[in-house]
Amino acid sequence: MNAARLIGTVCGVGYLRPAPGTWGSLAALPLAWVLHSLGGFPLLVLATAAVFFAGLWATGVMTAGQEDHDPSEIVVDEVAGQFIALWAISYPSWAHGIDITALWPGWVAGFVLFRLFDITKLGPIGWADRRGDPMGVMLDDVIAGVFAAIGVVILAGISHGVLGL
Repeated sequence: MNAARLIGTVCGVGYLRPAPGTWGSLAALPLAWVLHSLGGFPLLVLATAAVFFAGLWATGVMTAGQEDHDPSEIVVDEVAGQFIALWAISYPSWAHGIDITALWPGWVAGFVLFRLFDITKLGPIGWADRRGDPMGVMLDDVIAGVFAAIGVVILAGISHGVLGL
């Protein structure tokens, strides 16, 4: 397996069926936990950027000369987006010295919301997906991750009574 395929499929996770995107998102969870455990929020942010740019390159290589700009086996975009969704729990955990596993509802909400936004492709997520190029492949998941992170923050605020609801 060449480097682009290894990165694009996240070491072959993208070949799992059914729902390879969901498998890619699930694979991101333990990776995010390890990264956060080793270096907190800053390492997760750096890893997200590295995954984004590596995924952009790998997607370009894997789709060069093909009509399908976003084959289902490419799941590195899900990893980048899922990492962003988890920033909403990584930052408070790191900033306040909270064990990130204690924030397990945020893990669940981040996963579910990310998959929801990634699958439904609402608004700017759909716009990015329709670009039809490697940047669009990566960007739709980044935007879905941002939306999911915002959703996690809102749900945490409601859960903890911070929003007064």
